[in-house]
Amino acid sequence: MQHIECLIIGAGFGGIGMAIQLKKSGKSDFQIWEKASDFGGCWRDNTYPGAACDVPSHLYSYSFAPKKDWQYRFARQPEILSYIQQCAQQYQVISHLRFDHGVRSAEFNTERQLWVIEAENGNQITARYLITATGQLNRPLIPNISGLDDFKGEHFHSAQWRHDIDLTGKTVAVIGTGASAIQFVPEISKIAAQVTLFQRSAPYVLPKPDRAYTPWEHALLKWVPGLQKLSRVKTYLQYESRVLGFRFHEHLMKIMAGQWARYMKSQIKDPELRKALTPNYPMGCKRILLANNYYETMKRNNVSLCSDGISSVNDSGIIDNNGQHHPVDVIIYATGFKATEFLVPMTITGANGQSLHDVWKNGAEAYLGINVQGFPNLFMLYGPNTNLGHNSIIYMLESQFRYILSAIKYQEKGGFRSIDVLATPQRAFNENIQTKIKNTVWNQGCHSWYITDEGKNTVNWPTFTFNYRRMTSEFHPNDYHCQQ
Repeated sequence: MQHIECLIIGAGFGGIGMAIQLKKSGKSDFQIWEKASDFGGCWRDNTYPGAACDVPSHLYSYSFAPKKDWQYRFARQPEILSYIQQCAQQYQVISHLRFDHGVRSAEFNTERQLWVIEAENGNQITARYLITATGQLNRPLIPNISGLDDFKGEHFHSAQWRHDIDLTGKTVAVIGTGASAIQFVPEISKIAAQVTLFQRSAPYVLPKPDRAYTPWEHALLKWVPGLQKLSRVKTYLQYESRVLGFRFHEHLMKIMAGQWARYMKSQIKDPELRKALTPNYPMGCKRILLANNYYETMKRNNVSLCSDGISSVNDSGIIDNNGQHHPVDVIIYATGFKATEFLVPMTITGANGQSLHDVWKNGAEAYLGINVQGFPNLFMLYGPNTNLGHNSIIYMLESQFRYILSAIKYQEKGGFRSIDVLATPQRAFNENIQTKIKNTVWNQGCHSWYITDEGKNTVNWPTFTFNYRRMTSEFHPNDYHCQQ
């Protein structure tokens, strides 16, 4: 059985970035296992019309690999995917990739102090370090609606877009009003005969300050030293300030709600439609969305909104809770992802023979969102409670890159075969996180993808990202059991 020092699972922003940092630190004995036949993570998967980022390009990119010629302030999906691919090529990590290597299981061998990993294709290896970079938005959620299997038309999730299906002249049902729906509904409404949007709860939608960069701006970014770094810092501080409204100062969120109300009023004149598009929960409790054409689209003659809920599906369409039948040709699920089901469906077994999913039966948690007690030499990128509602996840990932590298360096310098976080610091960290989350807008009673069915927020980081950067700035050996 082949042995390597480090296995990275997943080849999106996290996995590629981690690989680059391993390379830069002088390490080459690693592989990246990717379940798909190409890399790019969610930006490979989400190819729906209008797919774009809602964080500005200068911030939604690696700080160590700045791109000075972004086409738009908020990059579109093809350009982001191209950026990830260019970074992988530039830093020579392509040769470390193993495609079609979805992980079936990973088990820690206590005697050898190694991870034994098996791919779904049967390949097996051992590794000293196991780093998961599977993300939180990689498993599409298909709604459990009675009769879905009876529908005779085409149906698919927005993250599995069927480009072979021509929507021209079709009657289309879109289930869900999240971040993907507000991007692709305006696009498909241009060609579909009819689009019916089934809304469980209305989102808060603010205008998106997007535009194309001009040639002279590209020239300035290229030739003026430090200008892009200044743009990145300015954008970071602008977005970081939003946590004040999420957690510390409720009146700031009310100011944003006022901005939304004025925008809504300027866009939607029909009082009935405005009422239907008005959220029934505090602003920020769910993800705040950005779009310049969503409300305008909802006024189109070929677009209708159904807020009555869905009772069932039959062979020709959708039946709402009022008993009305909506005939449709195509159903598109814009219903998000199973974000709280971390590291599913792989089976990860720790030093004591316990499954990680059993350990997490009451909700996933980890020390710094990176380590779990009983699972030595396992490191997670974008793990529990490291998602953001106010800034760029790339900033969090880079903090984790640094911490993992410092942990490996400490282990190698001390001659340790493994390190395992202690239960006490892990418990203290997570109790502190959950205490802070209770005081955020996310804990105001709405149903969101941040929260488990039992009501625990296992997804979001509840305070400033620079606090997380400080906490992960160096390895904390006193919080670990180090095995020689």
